[in-house]
Amino acid sequence: MKKYILYILLGLAAVLIVAYFIVDKPLPEGKSGPAADALAKKMLMAINDEAWQETAVVQWSFPGGHQHVWDKQRHLARVSWDDYEVLVRLNEVTGLAFKEGIRVDAPQEEQELVQKAWEYWVNDSFWLNAPNKVSDPGVRRQLVVTDQGKEALLVTYTTGGSTPGDSYLWLVDENGLPYAWQLWVSIIPLGGVEFSWEGWQTLAGGAKIATVHQGPLTLNITDVRAGERVEDILGSDPFQALESQ
Repeated sequence: MKKYILYILLGLAAVLIVAYFIVDKPLPEGKSGPAADALAKKMLMAINDEAWQETAVVQWSFPGGHQHVWDKQRHLARVSWDDYEVLVRLNEVTGLAFKEGIRVDAPQEEQELVQKAWEYWVNDSFWLNAPNKVSDPGVRRQLVVTDQGKEALLVTYTTGGSTPGDSYLWLVDENGLPYAWQLWVSIIPLGGVEFSWEGWQTLAGGAKIATVHQGPLTLNITDVRAGERVEDILGSDPFQALESQ
């Protein structure tokens, strides 16, 4: 049995090594300047970023059982998973954590849950609408010409988020609407892994959100809704607990 297990492990290692050299791609070289900025602007227009900036509240569910309500105006989020519900002040990474509806009474445990909820929100909100962040402060934009002779936008986040230094190559159609991106990120050992951006949905107000990302695994974003107030979505305001704290 040990011999067979060893053979299996050796076989898996060989597959991973082959996959590394076949799939792994170096970070492409691009050129910063007006052309890169123009492509970024074209992307923002294609997703109606102006409408996204005016969107007050958005709700969505992300794979892994993460459920989000993001009050963009007040910079607050409710993140739920398993038996937990966490209310987060996004600018401060502070808040309240509840398990099965009862507040966690250990301060350190509560802060750890708030930190985890914030990290979930950072990742999941990025997948919700990463195109709208291509012109954020601290983002380096470069125009790349692909092997197919098409223009693509390489963005590198030099600051912010939970993993600064990550790079993404946006592949866009003739209207500037993204249809895929390739990733060079710290949590994935292979460079250039590609996920699609499809299943576009138009929110109330006009902002466009991609709800399907197909790649080595498929990520489906569901239950996407937008409103002018959190009460429009939930029927009540869970963040009152934060404001009264």
